[in-house]
Amino acid sequence: MSFGRAELAGSLGDLGTFLPLLVGMSATNGLSFATALFFAGVFNIVTAFSFGIPMAVQPMKAIAAIALSQGLSASEIVAAGMGVSAVVLLLGLSGLIDVVNRVFSRSVVRGLQLALGLSLAIKGVQSIASTGVWLAPDSFATGLLGAALVVLLFGSRRVPAALILFCAGLALAAFEHPDAVRALDFAPWLPSFDAPTWADVRSSFTRAALPQIPLTTLNSVVAVCALSSDLFPARAASPRKVAISVGVMNLAAGWFGAMPMCHGAGGLASQHRFGARGGGSIFMLGGLKIALAIVFGASLVSLCAAYPASILGVMLVFGGVELASVARDQRTPEEATVTLATAATCIGLSNDFLSGVALGTALDLGLRYARKRAS
Repeated sequence: MSFGRAELAGSLGDLGTFLPLLVGMSATNGLSFATALFFAGVFNIVTAFSFGIPMAVQPMKAIAAIALSQGLSASEIVAAGMGVSAVVLLLGLSGLIDVVNRVFSRSVVRGLQLALGLSLAIKGVQSIASTGVWLAPDSFATGLLGAALVVLLFGSRRVPAALILFCAGLALAAFEHPDAVRALDFAPWLPSFDAPTWADVRSSFTRAALPQIPLTTLNSVVAVCALSSDLFPARAASPRKVAISVGVMNLAAGWFGAMPMCHGAGGLASQHRFGARGGGSIFMLGGLKIALAIVFGASLVSLCAAYPASILGVMLVFGGVELASVARDQRTPEEATVTLATAATCIGLSNDFLSGVALGTALDLGLRYARKRAS
């Protein structure tokens, strides 16, 4: 494992997705911030040794979105994650995930990755725009300066852009919200048993777990494995191993009330974009999360909530562009058509990835049949 500046900077590349969802569920739904941070760190370290690449550990996005919009309780959020993981673990242990991986053509997977990447980039722009002002510590100007910094340091391994951005964001948060800094409490903390009830499992499965299952299967397993093959051909992750990893994470941590976690193609792309190349980056990030959770506990949520939306937005934009750019290898008209149709459907139906993939697969099969008849 390498532990240089570039690896440290790369480990911060996924904060634009990780922090807003975690802070949102902690503040809105009562999810334990310290527990979520601690177990995300634990599985960052496990992932570093298991895969040897900067495989991200992210919140499950569909569950997070439903929880924030429908007001799920913390126990229901955890139960939904455990339900998804039970299904994904079964797919991994039985080998059925390999069948799923073979069913979807590369063009369809590229369309999914293009849609996810563009969605992240759009969310990043919206995050910057949400500041609503041109000149302020957290503003359009801050976002533009952050983007300019990333462009100027593009490809630099000596001066990592993400590390500078992250530190600047902390400084701005402390400057604008000194109360959040004063709220930090040096109180030792350790996780405790806090499992969801069977009633939580029943109430959350149809509302939150079912919508997450296809997204986890396609993005957190199929798409992330395809991306790992592109970025790290000699160390590509296997679908079965990733599925088992996702299943074990939540079925173990859920007993303590941890947030639902998965591996995402967007997170891998973001961390690679900002310099991460091996497991060392994720190991360092995991150690930092565990240390912060144990030392500061829940008092950290105030500082994270104060983190500038403009800086998080810049990270999301460039991470999204990195993920979307893998679609450039679709060179024939048929491949490009399937990829673009899949992405357009996903985005056009408000990130309905299941419908997008279904349409893209149907179009792909139709084009293959037409080509076969023509030949």
